[in-house]
Formats: sequence, structure tokens, C-alpha cells
Amino acid sequence: MRWKTRPVIVSALCTALVAVAAPWASAVGDQHQGASGVQIRRTEYGVPHILAQNYSDLGYGYGYAFAQDNACEMADRVLTLRGERSRYFGATARTNDSLNGTDTNLDSDTYFQALLRAGTVRELLSRPAPLGPTPEMRRLMEGYAAGFDRYLKDVGVAHLPDPTCQGQPWVQPITAEDLWTNILDIDQLGGAAGLRQEIANATPPAPNTSPTTTTTALAGSLSAAKPTGRGSNGWALGADATADGTGMLLANPHLPWNGDARFYQVQLTIPGVLDVTGGALYGTPVVQIGHTAGVAWTHTSTDSDHLSLYQLQLVPGDPTSYLVDGRPERMQQRQVPVTVRGADGRQTTVVRTLYTSRYGPVLADGWTATSALTMRDANADNIRSMDQWLAMDRAQSVDQLRAAQRRYQGSPWTYTIATDTTGAAYFTDNSATPHLTDAQLASCRVAPLPGIGVPLLNGATTACDWGSDPDAVEPGLYGPAAQPALLRRDYVANSNNTPALTNPAAPLTGYPQVFGASPQLALRPQNGLGMIAARIAGTDGLGPAGFTLPTLRELMFDDTDRSAQVGLADVLAMCRAHPTLTAGDGAVVDVRAACTALGNWDGHGTVNSHGEVLWASFFGDLAKGPATWWRVPYDPKQPLTTPRGIDGEAPVVQHAFADAVQDAVKKGVALDAAPGDVKRWDNVPLHGCGDWEGCFNVLYAYPTSGQGGGTSASRTSWAMGSSFMMTVEMSPTGPKASTLLTYSESANPASPHYTDQTTLYSHSQWVTERFTAADIAASPALQVTTLRR
Repeated sequence: MRWKTRPVIVSALCTALVAVAAPWASAVGDQHQGASGVQIRRTEYGVPHILAQNYSDLGYGYGYAFAQDNACEMADRVLTLRGERSRYFGATARTNDSLNGTDTNLDSDTYFQALLRAGTVRELLSRPAPLGPTPEMRRLMEGYAAGFDRYLKDVGVAHLPDPTCQGQPWVQPITAEDLWTNILDIDQLGGAAGLRQEIANATPPAPNTSPTTTTTALAGSLSAAKPTGRGSNGWALGADATADGTGMLLANPHLPWNGDARFYQVQLTIPGVLDVTGGALYGTPVVQIGHTAGVAWTHTSTDSDHLSLYQLQLVPGDPTSYLVDGRPERMQQRQVPVTVRGADGRQTTVVRTLYTSRYGPVLADGWTATSALTMRDANADNIRSMDQWLAMDRAQSVDQLRAAQRRYQGSPWTYTIATDTTGAAYFTDNSATPHLTDAQLASCRVAPLPGIGVPLLNGATTACDWGSDPDAVEPGLYGPAAQPALLRRDYVANSNNTPALTNPAAPLTGYPQVFGASPQLALRPQNGLGMIAARIAGTDGLGPAGFTLPTLRELMFDDTDRSAQVGLADVLAMCRAHPTLTAGDGAVVDVRAACTALGNWDGHGTVNSHGEVLWASFFGDLAKGPATWWRVPYDPKQPLTTPRGIDGEAPVVQHAFADAVQDAVKKGVALDAAPGDVKRWDNVPLHGCGDWEGCFNVLYAYPTSGQGGGTSASRTSWAMGSSFMMTVEMSPTGPKASTLLTYSESANPASPHYTDQTTLYSHSQWVTERFTAADIAASPALQVTTLRR
């Protein structure tokens, strides 16, 4: 954070609405659309196709359409971004942030108020492109805010259709600065944004306290900050892997179904300038996963580090000063006031002091009389992501997409997987990654702290600071030449594994360890690579060799449980040989009925795969500890087939099975329960299973998920997993795509588009995409709204 203060920018609002009942007729009409008008054309399932003549109007229409579906979610998000949650909801309540669910309102407000008072976003906006926004991106963002505000004015807060926020005083007009703050926060999910609680609660130790180091909370925060925990699958299939010699793409991001991390499906069109369709995170006026007429792409979360954790050596007797190369430096301090509503409704002010070092914010855990922990975020200055995605949204080939990424270097924490009409298959990690050499990682590490999964580096010497590359967009980062990349004619694939085995036939080597050191594949990427290999060979029972769109769609919903493939037979042999087992608490458990249930299970995670719930409980518990129970351990020479086999005679295996049976009985869950029995979204049964089980189609949910609306972050309303899904063939005659937004377009439980696509997901069905003007005009569900400013 930078500690500067600048005036607040307030955006202007705009005027009248004209609703048009007649369908949008033709591409010729597109060319004659008025320069100050924008059309929102909605097709099946409420998907909006925004048509405008300039970026400002395009953003205006997009912001308006989004507000029609999700005004409450955006209003709630802006309340967070302005640091005003405590003013309305009190200090101790949890935020609705779906990716940082442990933050209290006061912690969150302290963090965001500090960001606002530092003027960080305004300073970044003052930079010229590519570090700051291009004029096109500024107009798009300002238009989006104005369109959202126009909807609030037209409808009125008292008459909003979503009961979640209807008539609430915290629903306010938004500004472009709010949206840019949202972008910066999204980009910092792998860094500072994941450590808000640590930053907001950092205080020097009291005098004469013992120098103990507690890092339990930090370990949890760092785990939450690692985006790989949220997961995704992405495949780019080149000409050599497809039946017709075309490029194909599978997009399957795994993110929460509640709150601010949801996707919104949209098409954005400026005739002759931009035509892109796909999914975008809430509050971002670009398409982030999607396709144009010539190129398609998706993203998965990287295995690389986007923050560095440094240990400061404090000046004796002064816990707010530290030594660098033997010279003392003082921490910067900023007092941050937050308005808090009490239980009696009265408002008071709570003031906290935040501390920062030369590296970045000082953290709460690990601060003793002799040392403190601080962090540096590779995305501290990154709002370039929006211009990078806008440039990708205009690209028509993999080469143009690569050029956009090289110019802006704005990917915050994602890999890119892409294909085009030439049949190329492309992978890269062009995310903002600290320039730390392998030699630095070896020499700069200090004694590891319990539970800390990122390297702890020596902050007392400049020898351990980040270096830089001449082709990097800003100092401290690796440039494009050093980033892992692979261009193939068969395929590239990633399921949050390191870049090494993007394609096992061409292992990537030689890149810096900070991009991901271990090549070992978890069960989910093993599952995905196995499906690709079998389809290319034609050995999966789905017909002749090579991918087609139908086989690609079918594989997405195969729901095979990889852990069952490699271990179910051993577990069945164990429970049949041992009808009673001892649980972890010493109780003797009869497992015969459970064994029968697993014996009847089909080894999948479909809605009706009876027995999967018991297996998920057992294997999930087993996978928490050291994996000493594999019969065949991991062998780097056999990365796709090891580890495998479960040692049924290992006490840990038998205890885990007995515990799973015992837990099911206590909770009243049937031993042969299927995913559809216990995973629901507003009572729609769901399929998919856990990442730890090696399921490709990941889905977590409760029986009551979705019943509080898509905005609710209540634990029992929470769900996570497959979100915006897309299969697309980049045919020379135009893209052919099927999509599915698993939780549907609206977070409003009263909307007809709250669960309409969820019902399709429940039945493993897809939506045929409408991309061309003719496709859109032919929609029997077409509704057109024309806005004039």
C-alpha cells in the first residue's frame, strides 16, 4: 500500500430508457445503431449480448444488464471495497467475501480503508499504459459504472427485485474507482488480498514479552491466498488430437457459487472492433474466459508463488525498526479509522495502526521482540490485467493473444490455455511472478515456520530481494522470455499442476523453481491427462479416435473418481476381510453394510452414484495425513500411473474407514448416499466430487446450498466447483460452442435465471451458444432493450 490521500472521484449518472419489443433483425441493423445507443439482447437463459458503437456505451450496456441480474451482489461488494461493512453490519460479523470467508467486517474495513486513504488505486490510474489503463479501458470502466447506476435510478432501491437488498440503505451508486479497486483486489488474491486479516491485526509486541513465534493463523491465511486451492481444468486440443483437424478448447474453472467470485456470461460487440463471448468475474467489464471468431482461451490457477514472505531482523529495543544490510530502517505507520455500528445501533470509531516495511505490509503472526514477518506482492501494482484481457478479447489467433500478454503481462495468478482456427494448442504461465532465482531460494531461506507453505526469506539483506528482467513490464518480475510456455499440435492441459507435465510427451524443464518446483501430478490432473490419452487413442469406448465436440462434452461430465480407479478394489478387499474395524476413538464399528454399499458403487460422482458420499468421507480423511498407505508410491518415471493401490492392512486406512462409517451413522446419512442426495443448489441435485478424490468435475455443496441466494456466504448455503463451462471448436467456418453457467446468471433467488442452468447441469446438459447476429436474432427467447444516454 502507498500512504497518500487524494480526492474521491464520483461518477455522473445518465438518463432515459426505451424498451423495444421487436427482435434484433440483422447485422445491417448493427451497423446503423445510433452512436449514443446500446442494445442488450437477451437469449435463452437470460444471456445478454451487448451491442454498442463505442467502448463507453458498451460498458454502459454491460453495467446495466449486470445490475438487472445482480445488483445486490455488486452493492454488497462495493460496501466491502469502500471499507464500510462495520458501519451497517457491526464489527464482528463475517464478510460475504467468498474467497476470504474468515475476515471480520472490522478486519476487512481496516484493510480497505487503508488502501483508500493511501490513494493506491488513484496513483495506479495516473500511470500511462501499459502500467495504467488505456483510454479504451477507462471508457469501458466508466461506462460500466454509469450503466449500473442508471439501473438503480430507473428501478429505485426500494423496488429492486432481489429481496436480499431491496430498500437497504447500503445500496448506493458505484464509481469507476470502486470497480478499479475491485480489479486490484482480484489481482491480489494470491498475495495481500488473501492476507487482509494478518495485515489488519499486526501490532508490535508488548515490552518484555517472550520471543515466541505463533504462525497458526498465518498458515491458514496463506493457504487461502494460494489460488490453486480453488482449482480449474483447461484443455487446448490441437489439430492432431481432433477428428476434423480443428482446434478445440475445454474451459472448466472451479470457483465458489456464492458471492463475488461468480462468473457472469456475456457477449460484447462493437462492430468491426470487438466481438467476444464468454465468462467474466463479477464487476469486471471484459471477458476473461471465452472466444472470439478466431481464438479461444481459458485459465487455471497457477502453482507459482505470487508473494514472497520475508523475515525482518528487528533493531534491539525497537520492534518497529528493522535492519537491512546492517542499517536500520523504520516501518511506516498509518492510522486507519473505521466507523462501527454497535448492538444498540449507535456508531463509534475504531482506530487501528497498520505497519509496512520496504517489502510491503507487516503481518500479525510471527511479530516478536526480535523479528517480524512481512510480505511483498507481485501484483501490488497490477491493474494491467483489464487491458490484457481487453486485448485478448480482440485477438483472432494464438499469436495475437501471446502479443497481448507480452505487452501487458497482466495475468495475476493464472495459466493460459488457448487454441485457434489453425489448430494450435498453447500453454503459458505469464502470471506476475517474483524474480527470485533458484540460487536465491536456496541461500535466502531461513528456518521454516510450522505450516507455512511458501519459502520464508531473509529480509535483512538486499541479496534476497527480487531481481528483474529486461523484458519485464516492471521491475521485480520475471519477463516473458523466462516464463514456461509450450506450443503444440496435439494438446496442452492443466489442472493446477506445475507446468512440467502440461503435455507428458514434451515435459517442460529449465524454468525457475518459483514457477512450481514439483512435477508430481495429483489425482485430478492424472485423471484429465488419462482421459485425453484414451480419447486420442480411441480406447475410451466413445467411438473412433480423436476429439469431437460431443465426446468433449461427454468427457467433461464423465465424473470418474480417480481415487476409486486406483484404490477401491483394495478397500473392498479390506472391509470384506474385516467386518468390524476400530475407529479413531477406539469404538468397534460394524462395516459390513458400508462395504456392501461401496461394492455396489459405480466409482463415479454422478447424481445417482450411490456410495460415493461414503467414499469421499473415507478417502478425504485418509488424504489429510502422510500418504504412507499407498501400495505403490509415486515414481517420477511413471507420473501418470503412480501412486496407486491402498494398503488395506495399514491401521490408518482401517481407522479412516471406520471413522467414515461412524460419522455417516451419527449424521443420519445413508451409507449408500449419492452426490445428488447431499449436494443441492436451491434443492436442485448436483453431481461432481472432490478434488482430493481425483474427480475432474469438482463440486462441493450442502443439502441446503443456494437457499439463501447467490449472495449469501452462509456456510450451509455455500457451494463451490465447476462454474462457467465451455467447449468450443474453432472451425474455419466460425466457432461452434456449448456453454453452461452452473449456478445460472442471477444471484437473485426470485429471478427466473437463478437455477435454470443449474437444472441443466443436474442433467449433464449444455446450452448451444449463440454467437453471430443471425444466431442471436433467431433465438425464440430474444428480448431486446435499447438504452439511450
